[in-house]
Amino acid sequence: MQLQQLAYFIEVAHTRHFTRAAHNLGVTQPTLSKQIRVLEKSVGALLFSRHASGISLTTAGEALLPHAQRMLINADSALRSV
Repeated sequence: MQLQQLAYFIEVAHTRHFTRAAHNLGVTQPTLSKQIRVLEKSVGALLFSRHASGISLTTAGEALLPHAQRMLINADSALRSV
């Protein structure tokens, strides 16, 4: 699990859209999708339900989201402290 993957996960969770999230992050949609798949493999669970009307967080995704947000905040705080 990498901080960049968590940042990608958070953006997709907020936008509920892979293409929009990729644009906001300045990466290609295939790059974003690949990193989300790697993160899902790392945690051993699907984080998003993908369906015709869009995407939504799975139970695992909902559980990970607040932790991911705190991890990024803590990492930023640690960098600023140094």
